[in-house]
Amino acid sequence: MTSYRNPDTYLEGTEIMIDKEIGWTSFDVVNKIRVALRDYLGIRKIKVGHAGTLDPLASGLVIICTGKATKQIRQWQDLQKTYEAALKFGETTPSYDLETAVDHTLPWDHITREDFEKALERFTGEIDQVPPVFSAKSIGGKRAYNYARKGKTVELKPARVTINRLNILSYRLPEVKLMIECSKGTYIRALARDLGEALNSGAHLTALRRLQIGTHHVSDAMTVKNFEKRLKQM
Repeated sequence: MTSYRNPDTYLEGTEIMIDKEIGWTSFDVVNKIRVALRDYLGIRKIKVGHAGTLDPLASGLVIICTGKATKQIRQWQDLQKTYEAALKFGETTPSYDLETAVDHTLPWDHITREDFEKALERFTGEIDQVPPVFSAKSIGGKRAYNYARKGKTVELKPARVTINRLNILSYRLPEVKLMIECSKGTYIRALARDLGEALNSGAHLTALRRLQIGTHHVSDAMTVKNFEKRLKQM
């Protein structure tokens, strides 16, 4: 376990488990942690990075690496992720979540529980998934979301991802909650889109929380504010 009271720990390199709040980007978290550590350690520079992006409208576990531990970021990124996701059927948005307004409404009352469970089976295992246009995927040296926010049409190639488990937590159409275990590179927003289309309707993500990265659980993480408070108390 990280010794948060030892200043040398941060300089030499360690991992900090953060529970990101809604509205912040992963880079916001990195910057907050970097500033807090510079003030605490009385230094001008310290290496800080994150091991896996989490959308601004999502909350949950983000692993922050400092010092030499930033060299291990790729290893953290490669680990399996676990999410809790809320989906709403019968409505679509361009971003596949609440970042953009609803652009289409579609029927959903034809969907049965049996149909839904069969659709989940179709998306379990290795699948080819087209990333959202509102994503950080690189196109010609620019992020896809830069094109999308300007209303420009872009084409993203499918990526092979693995969804190991799709469990129903709550089923009250048009809203459903799922527990999802998946590989790196999986977009839960894209899964919502694909499930909606597979069921001859539409769907978008209304909430997302990352619960786990590898064996590390969000219950062992702290908020940025609590981390800053802990440093000040030292």
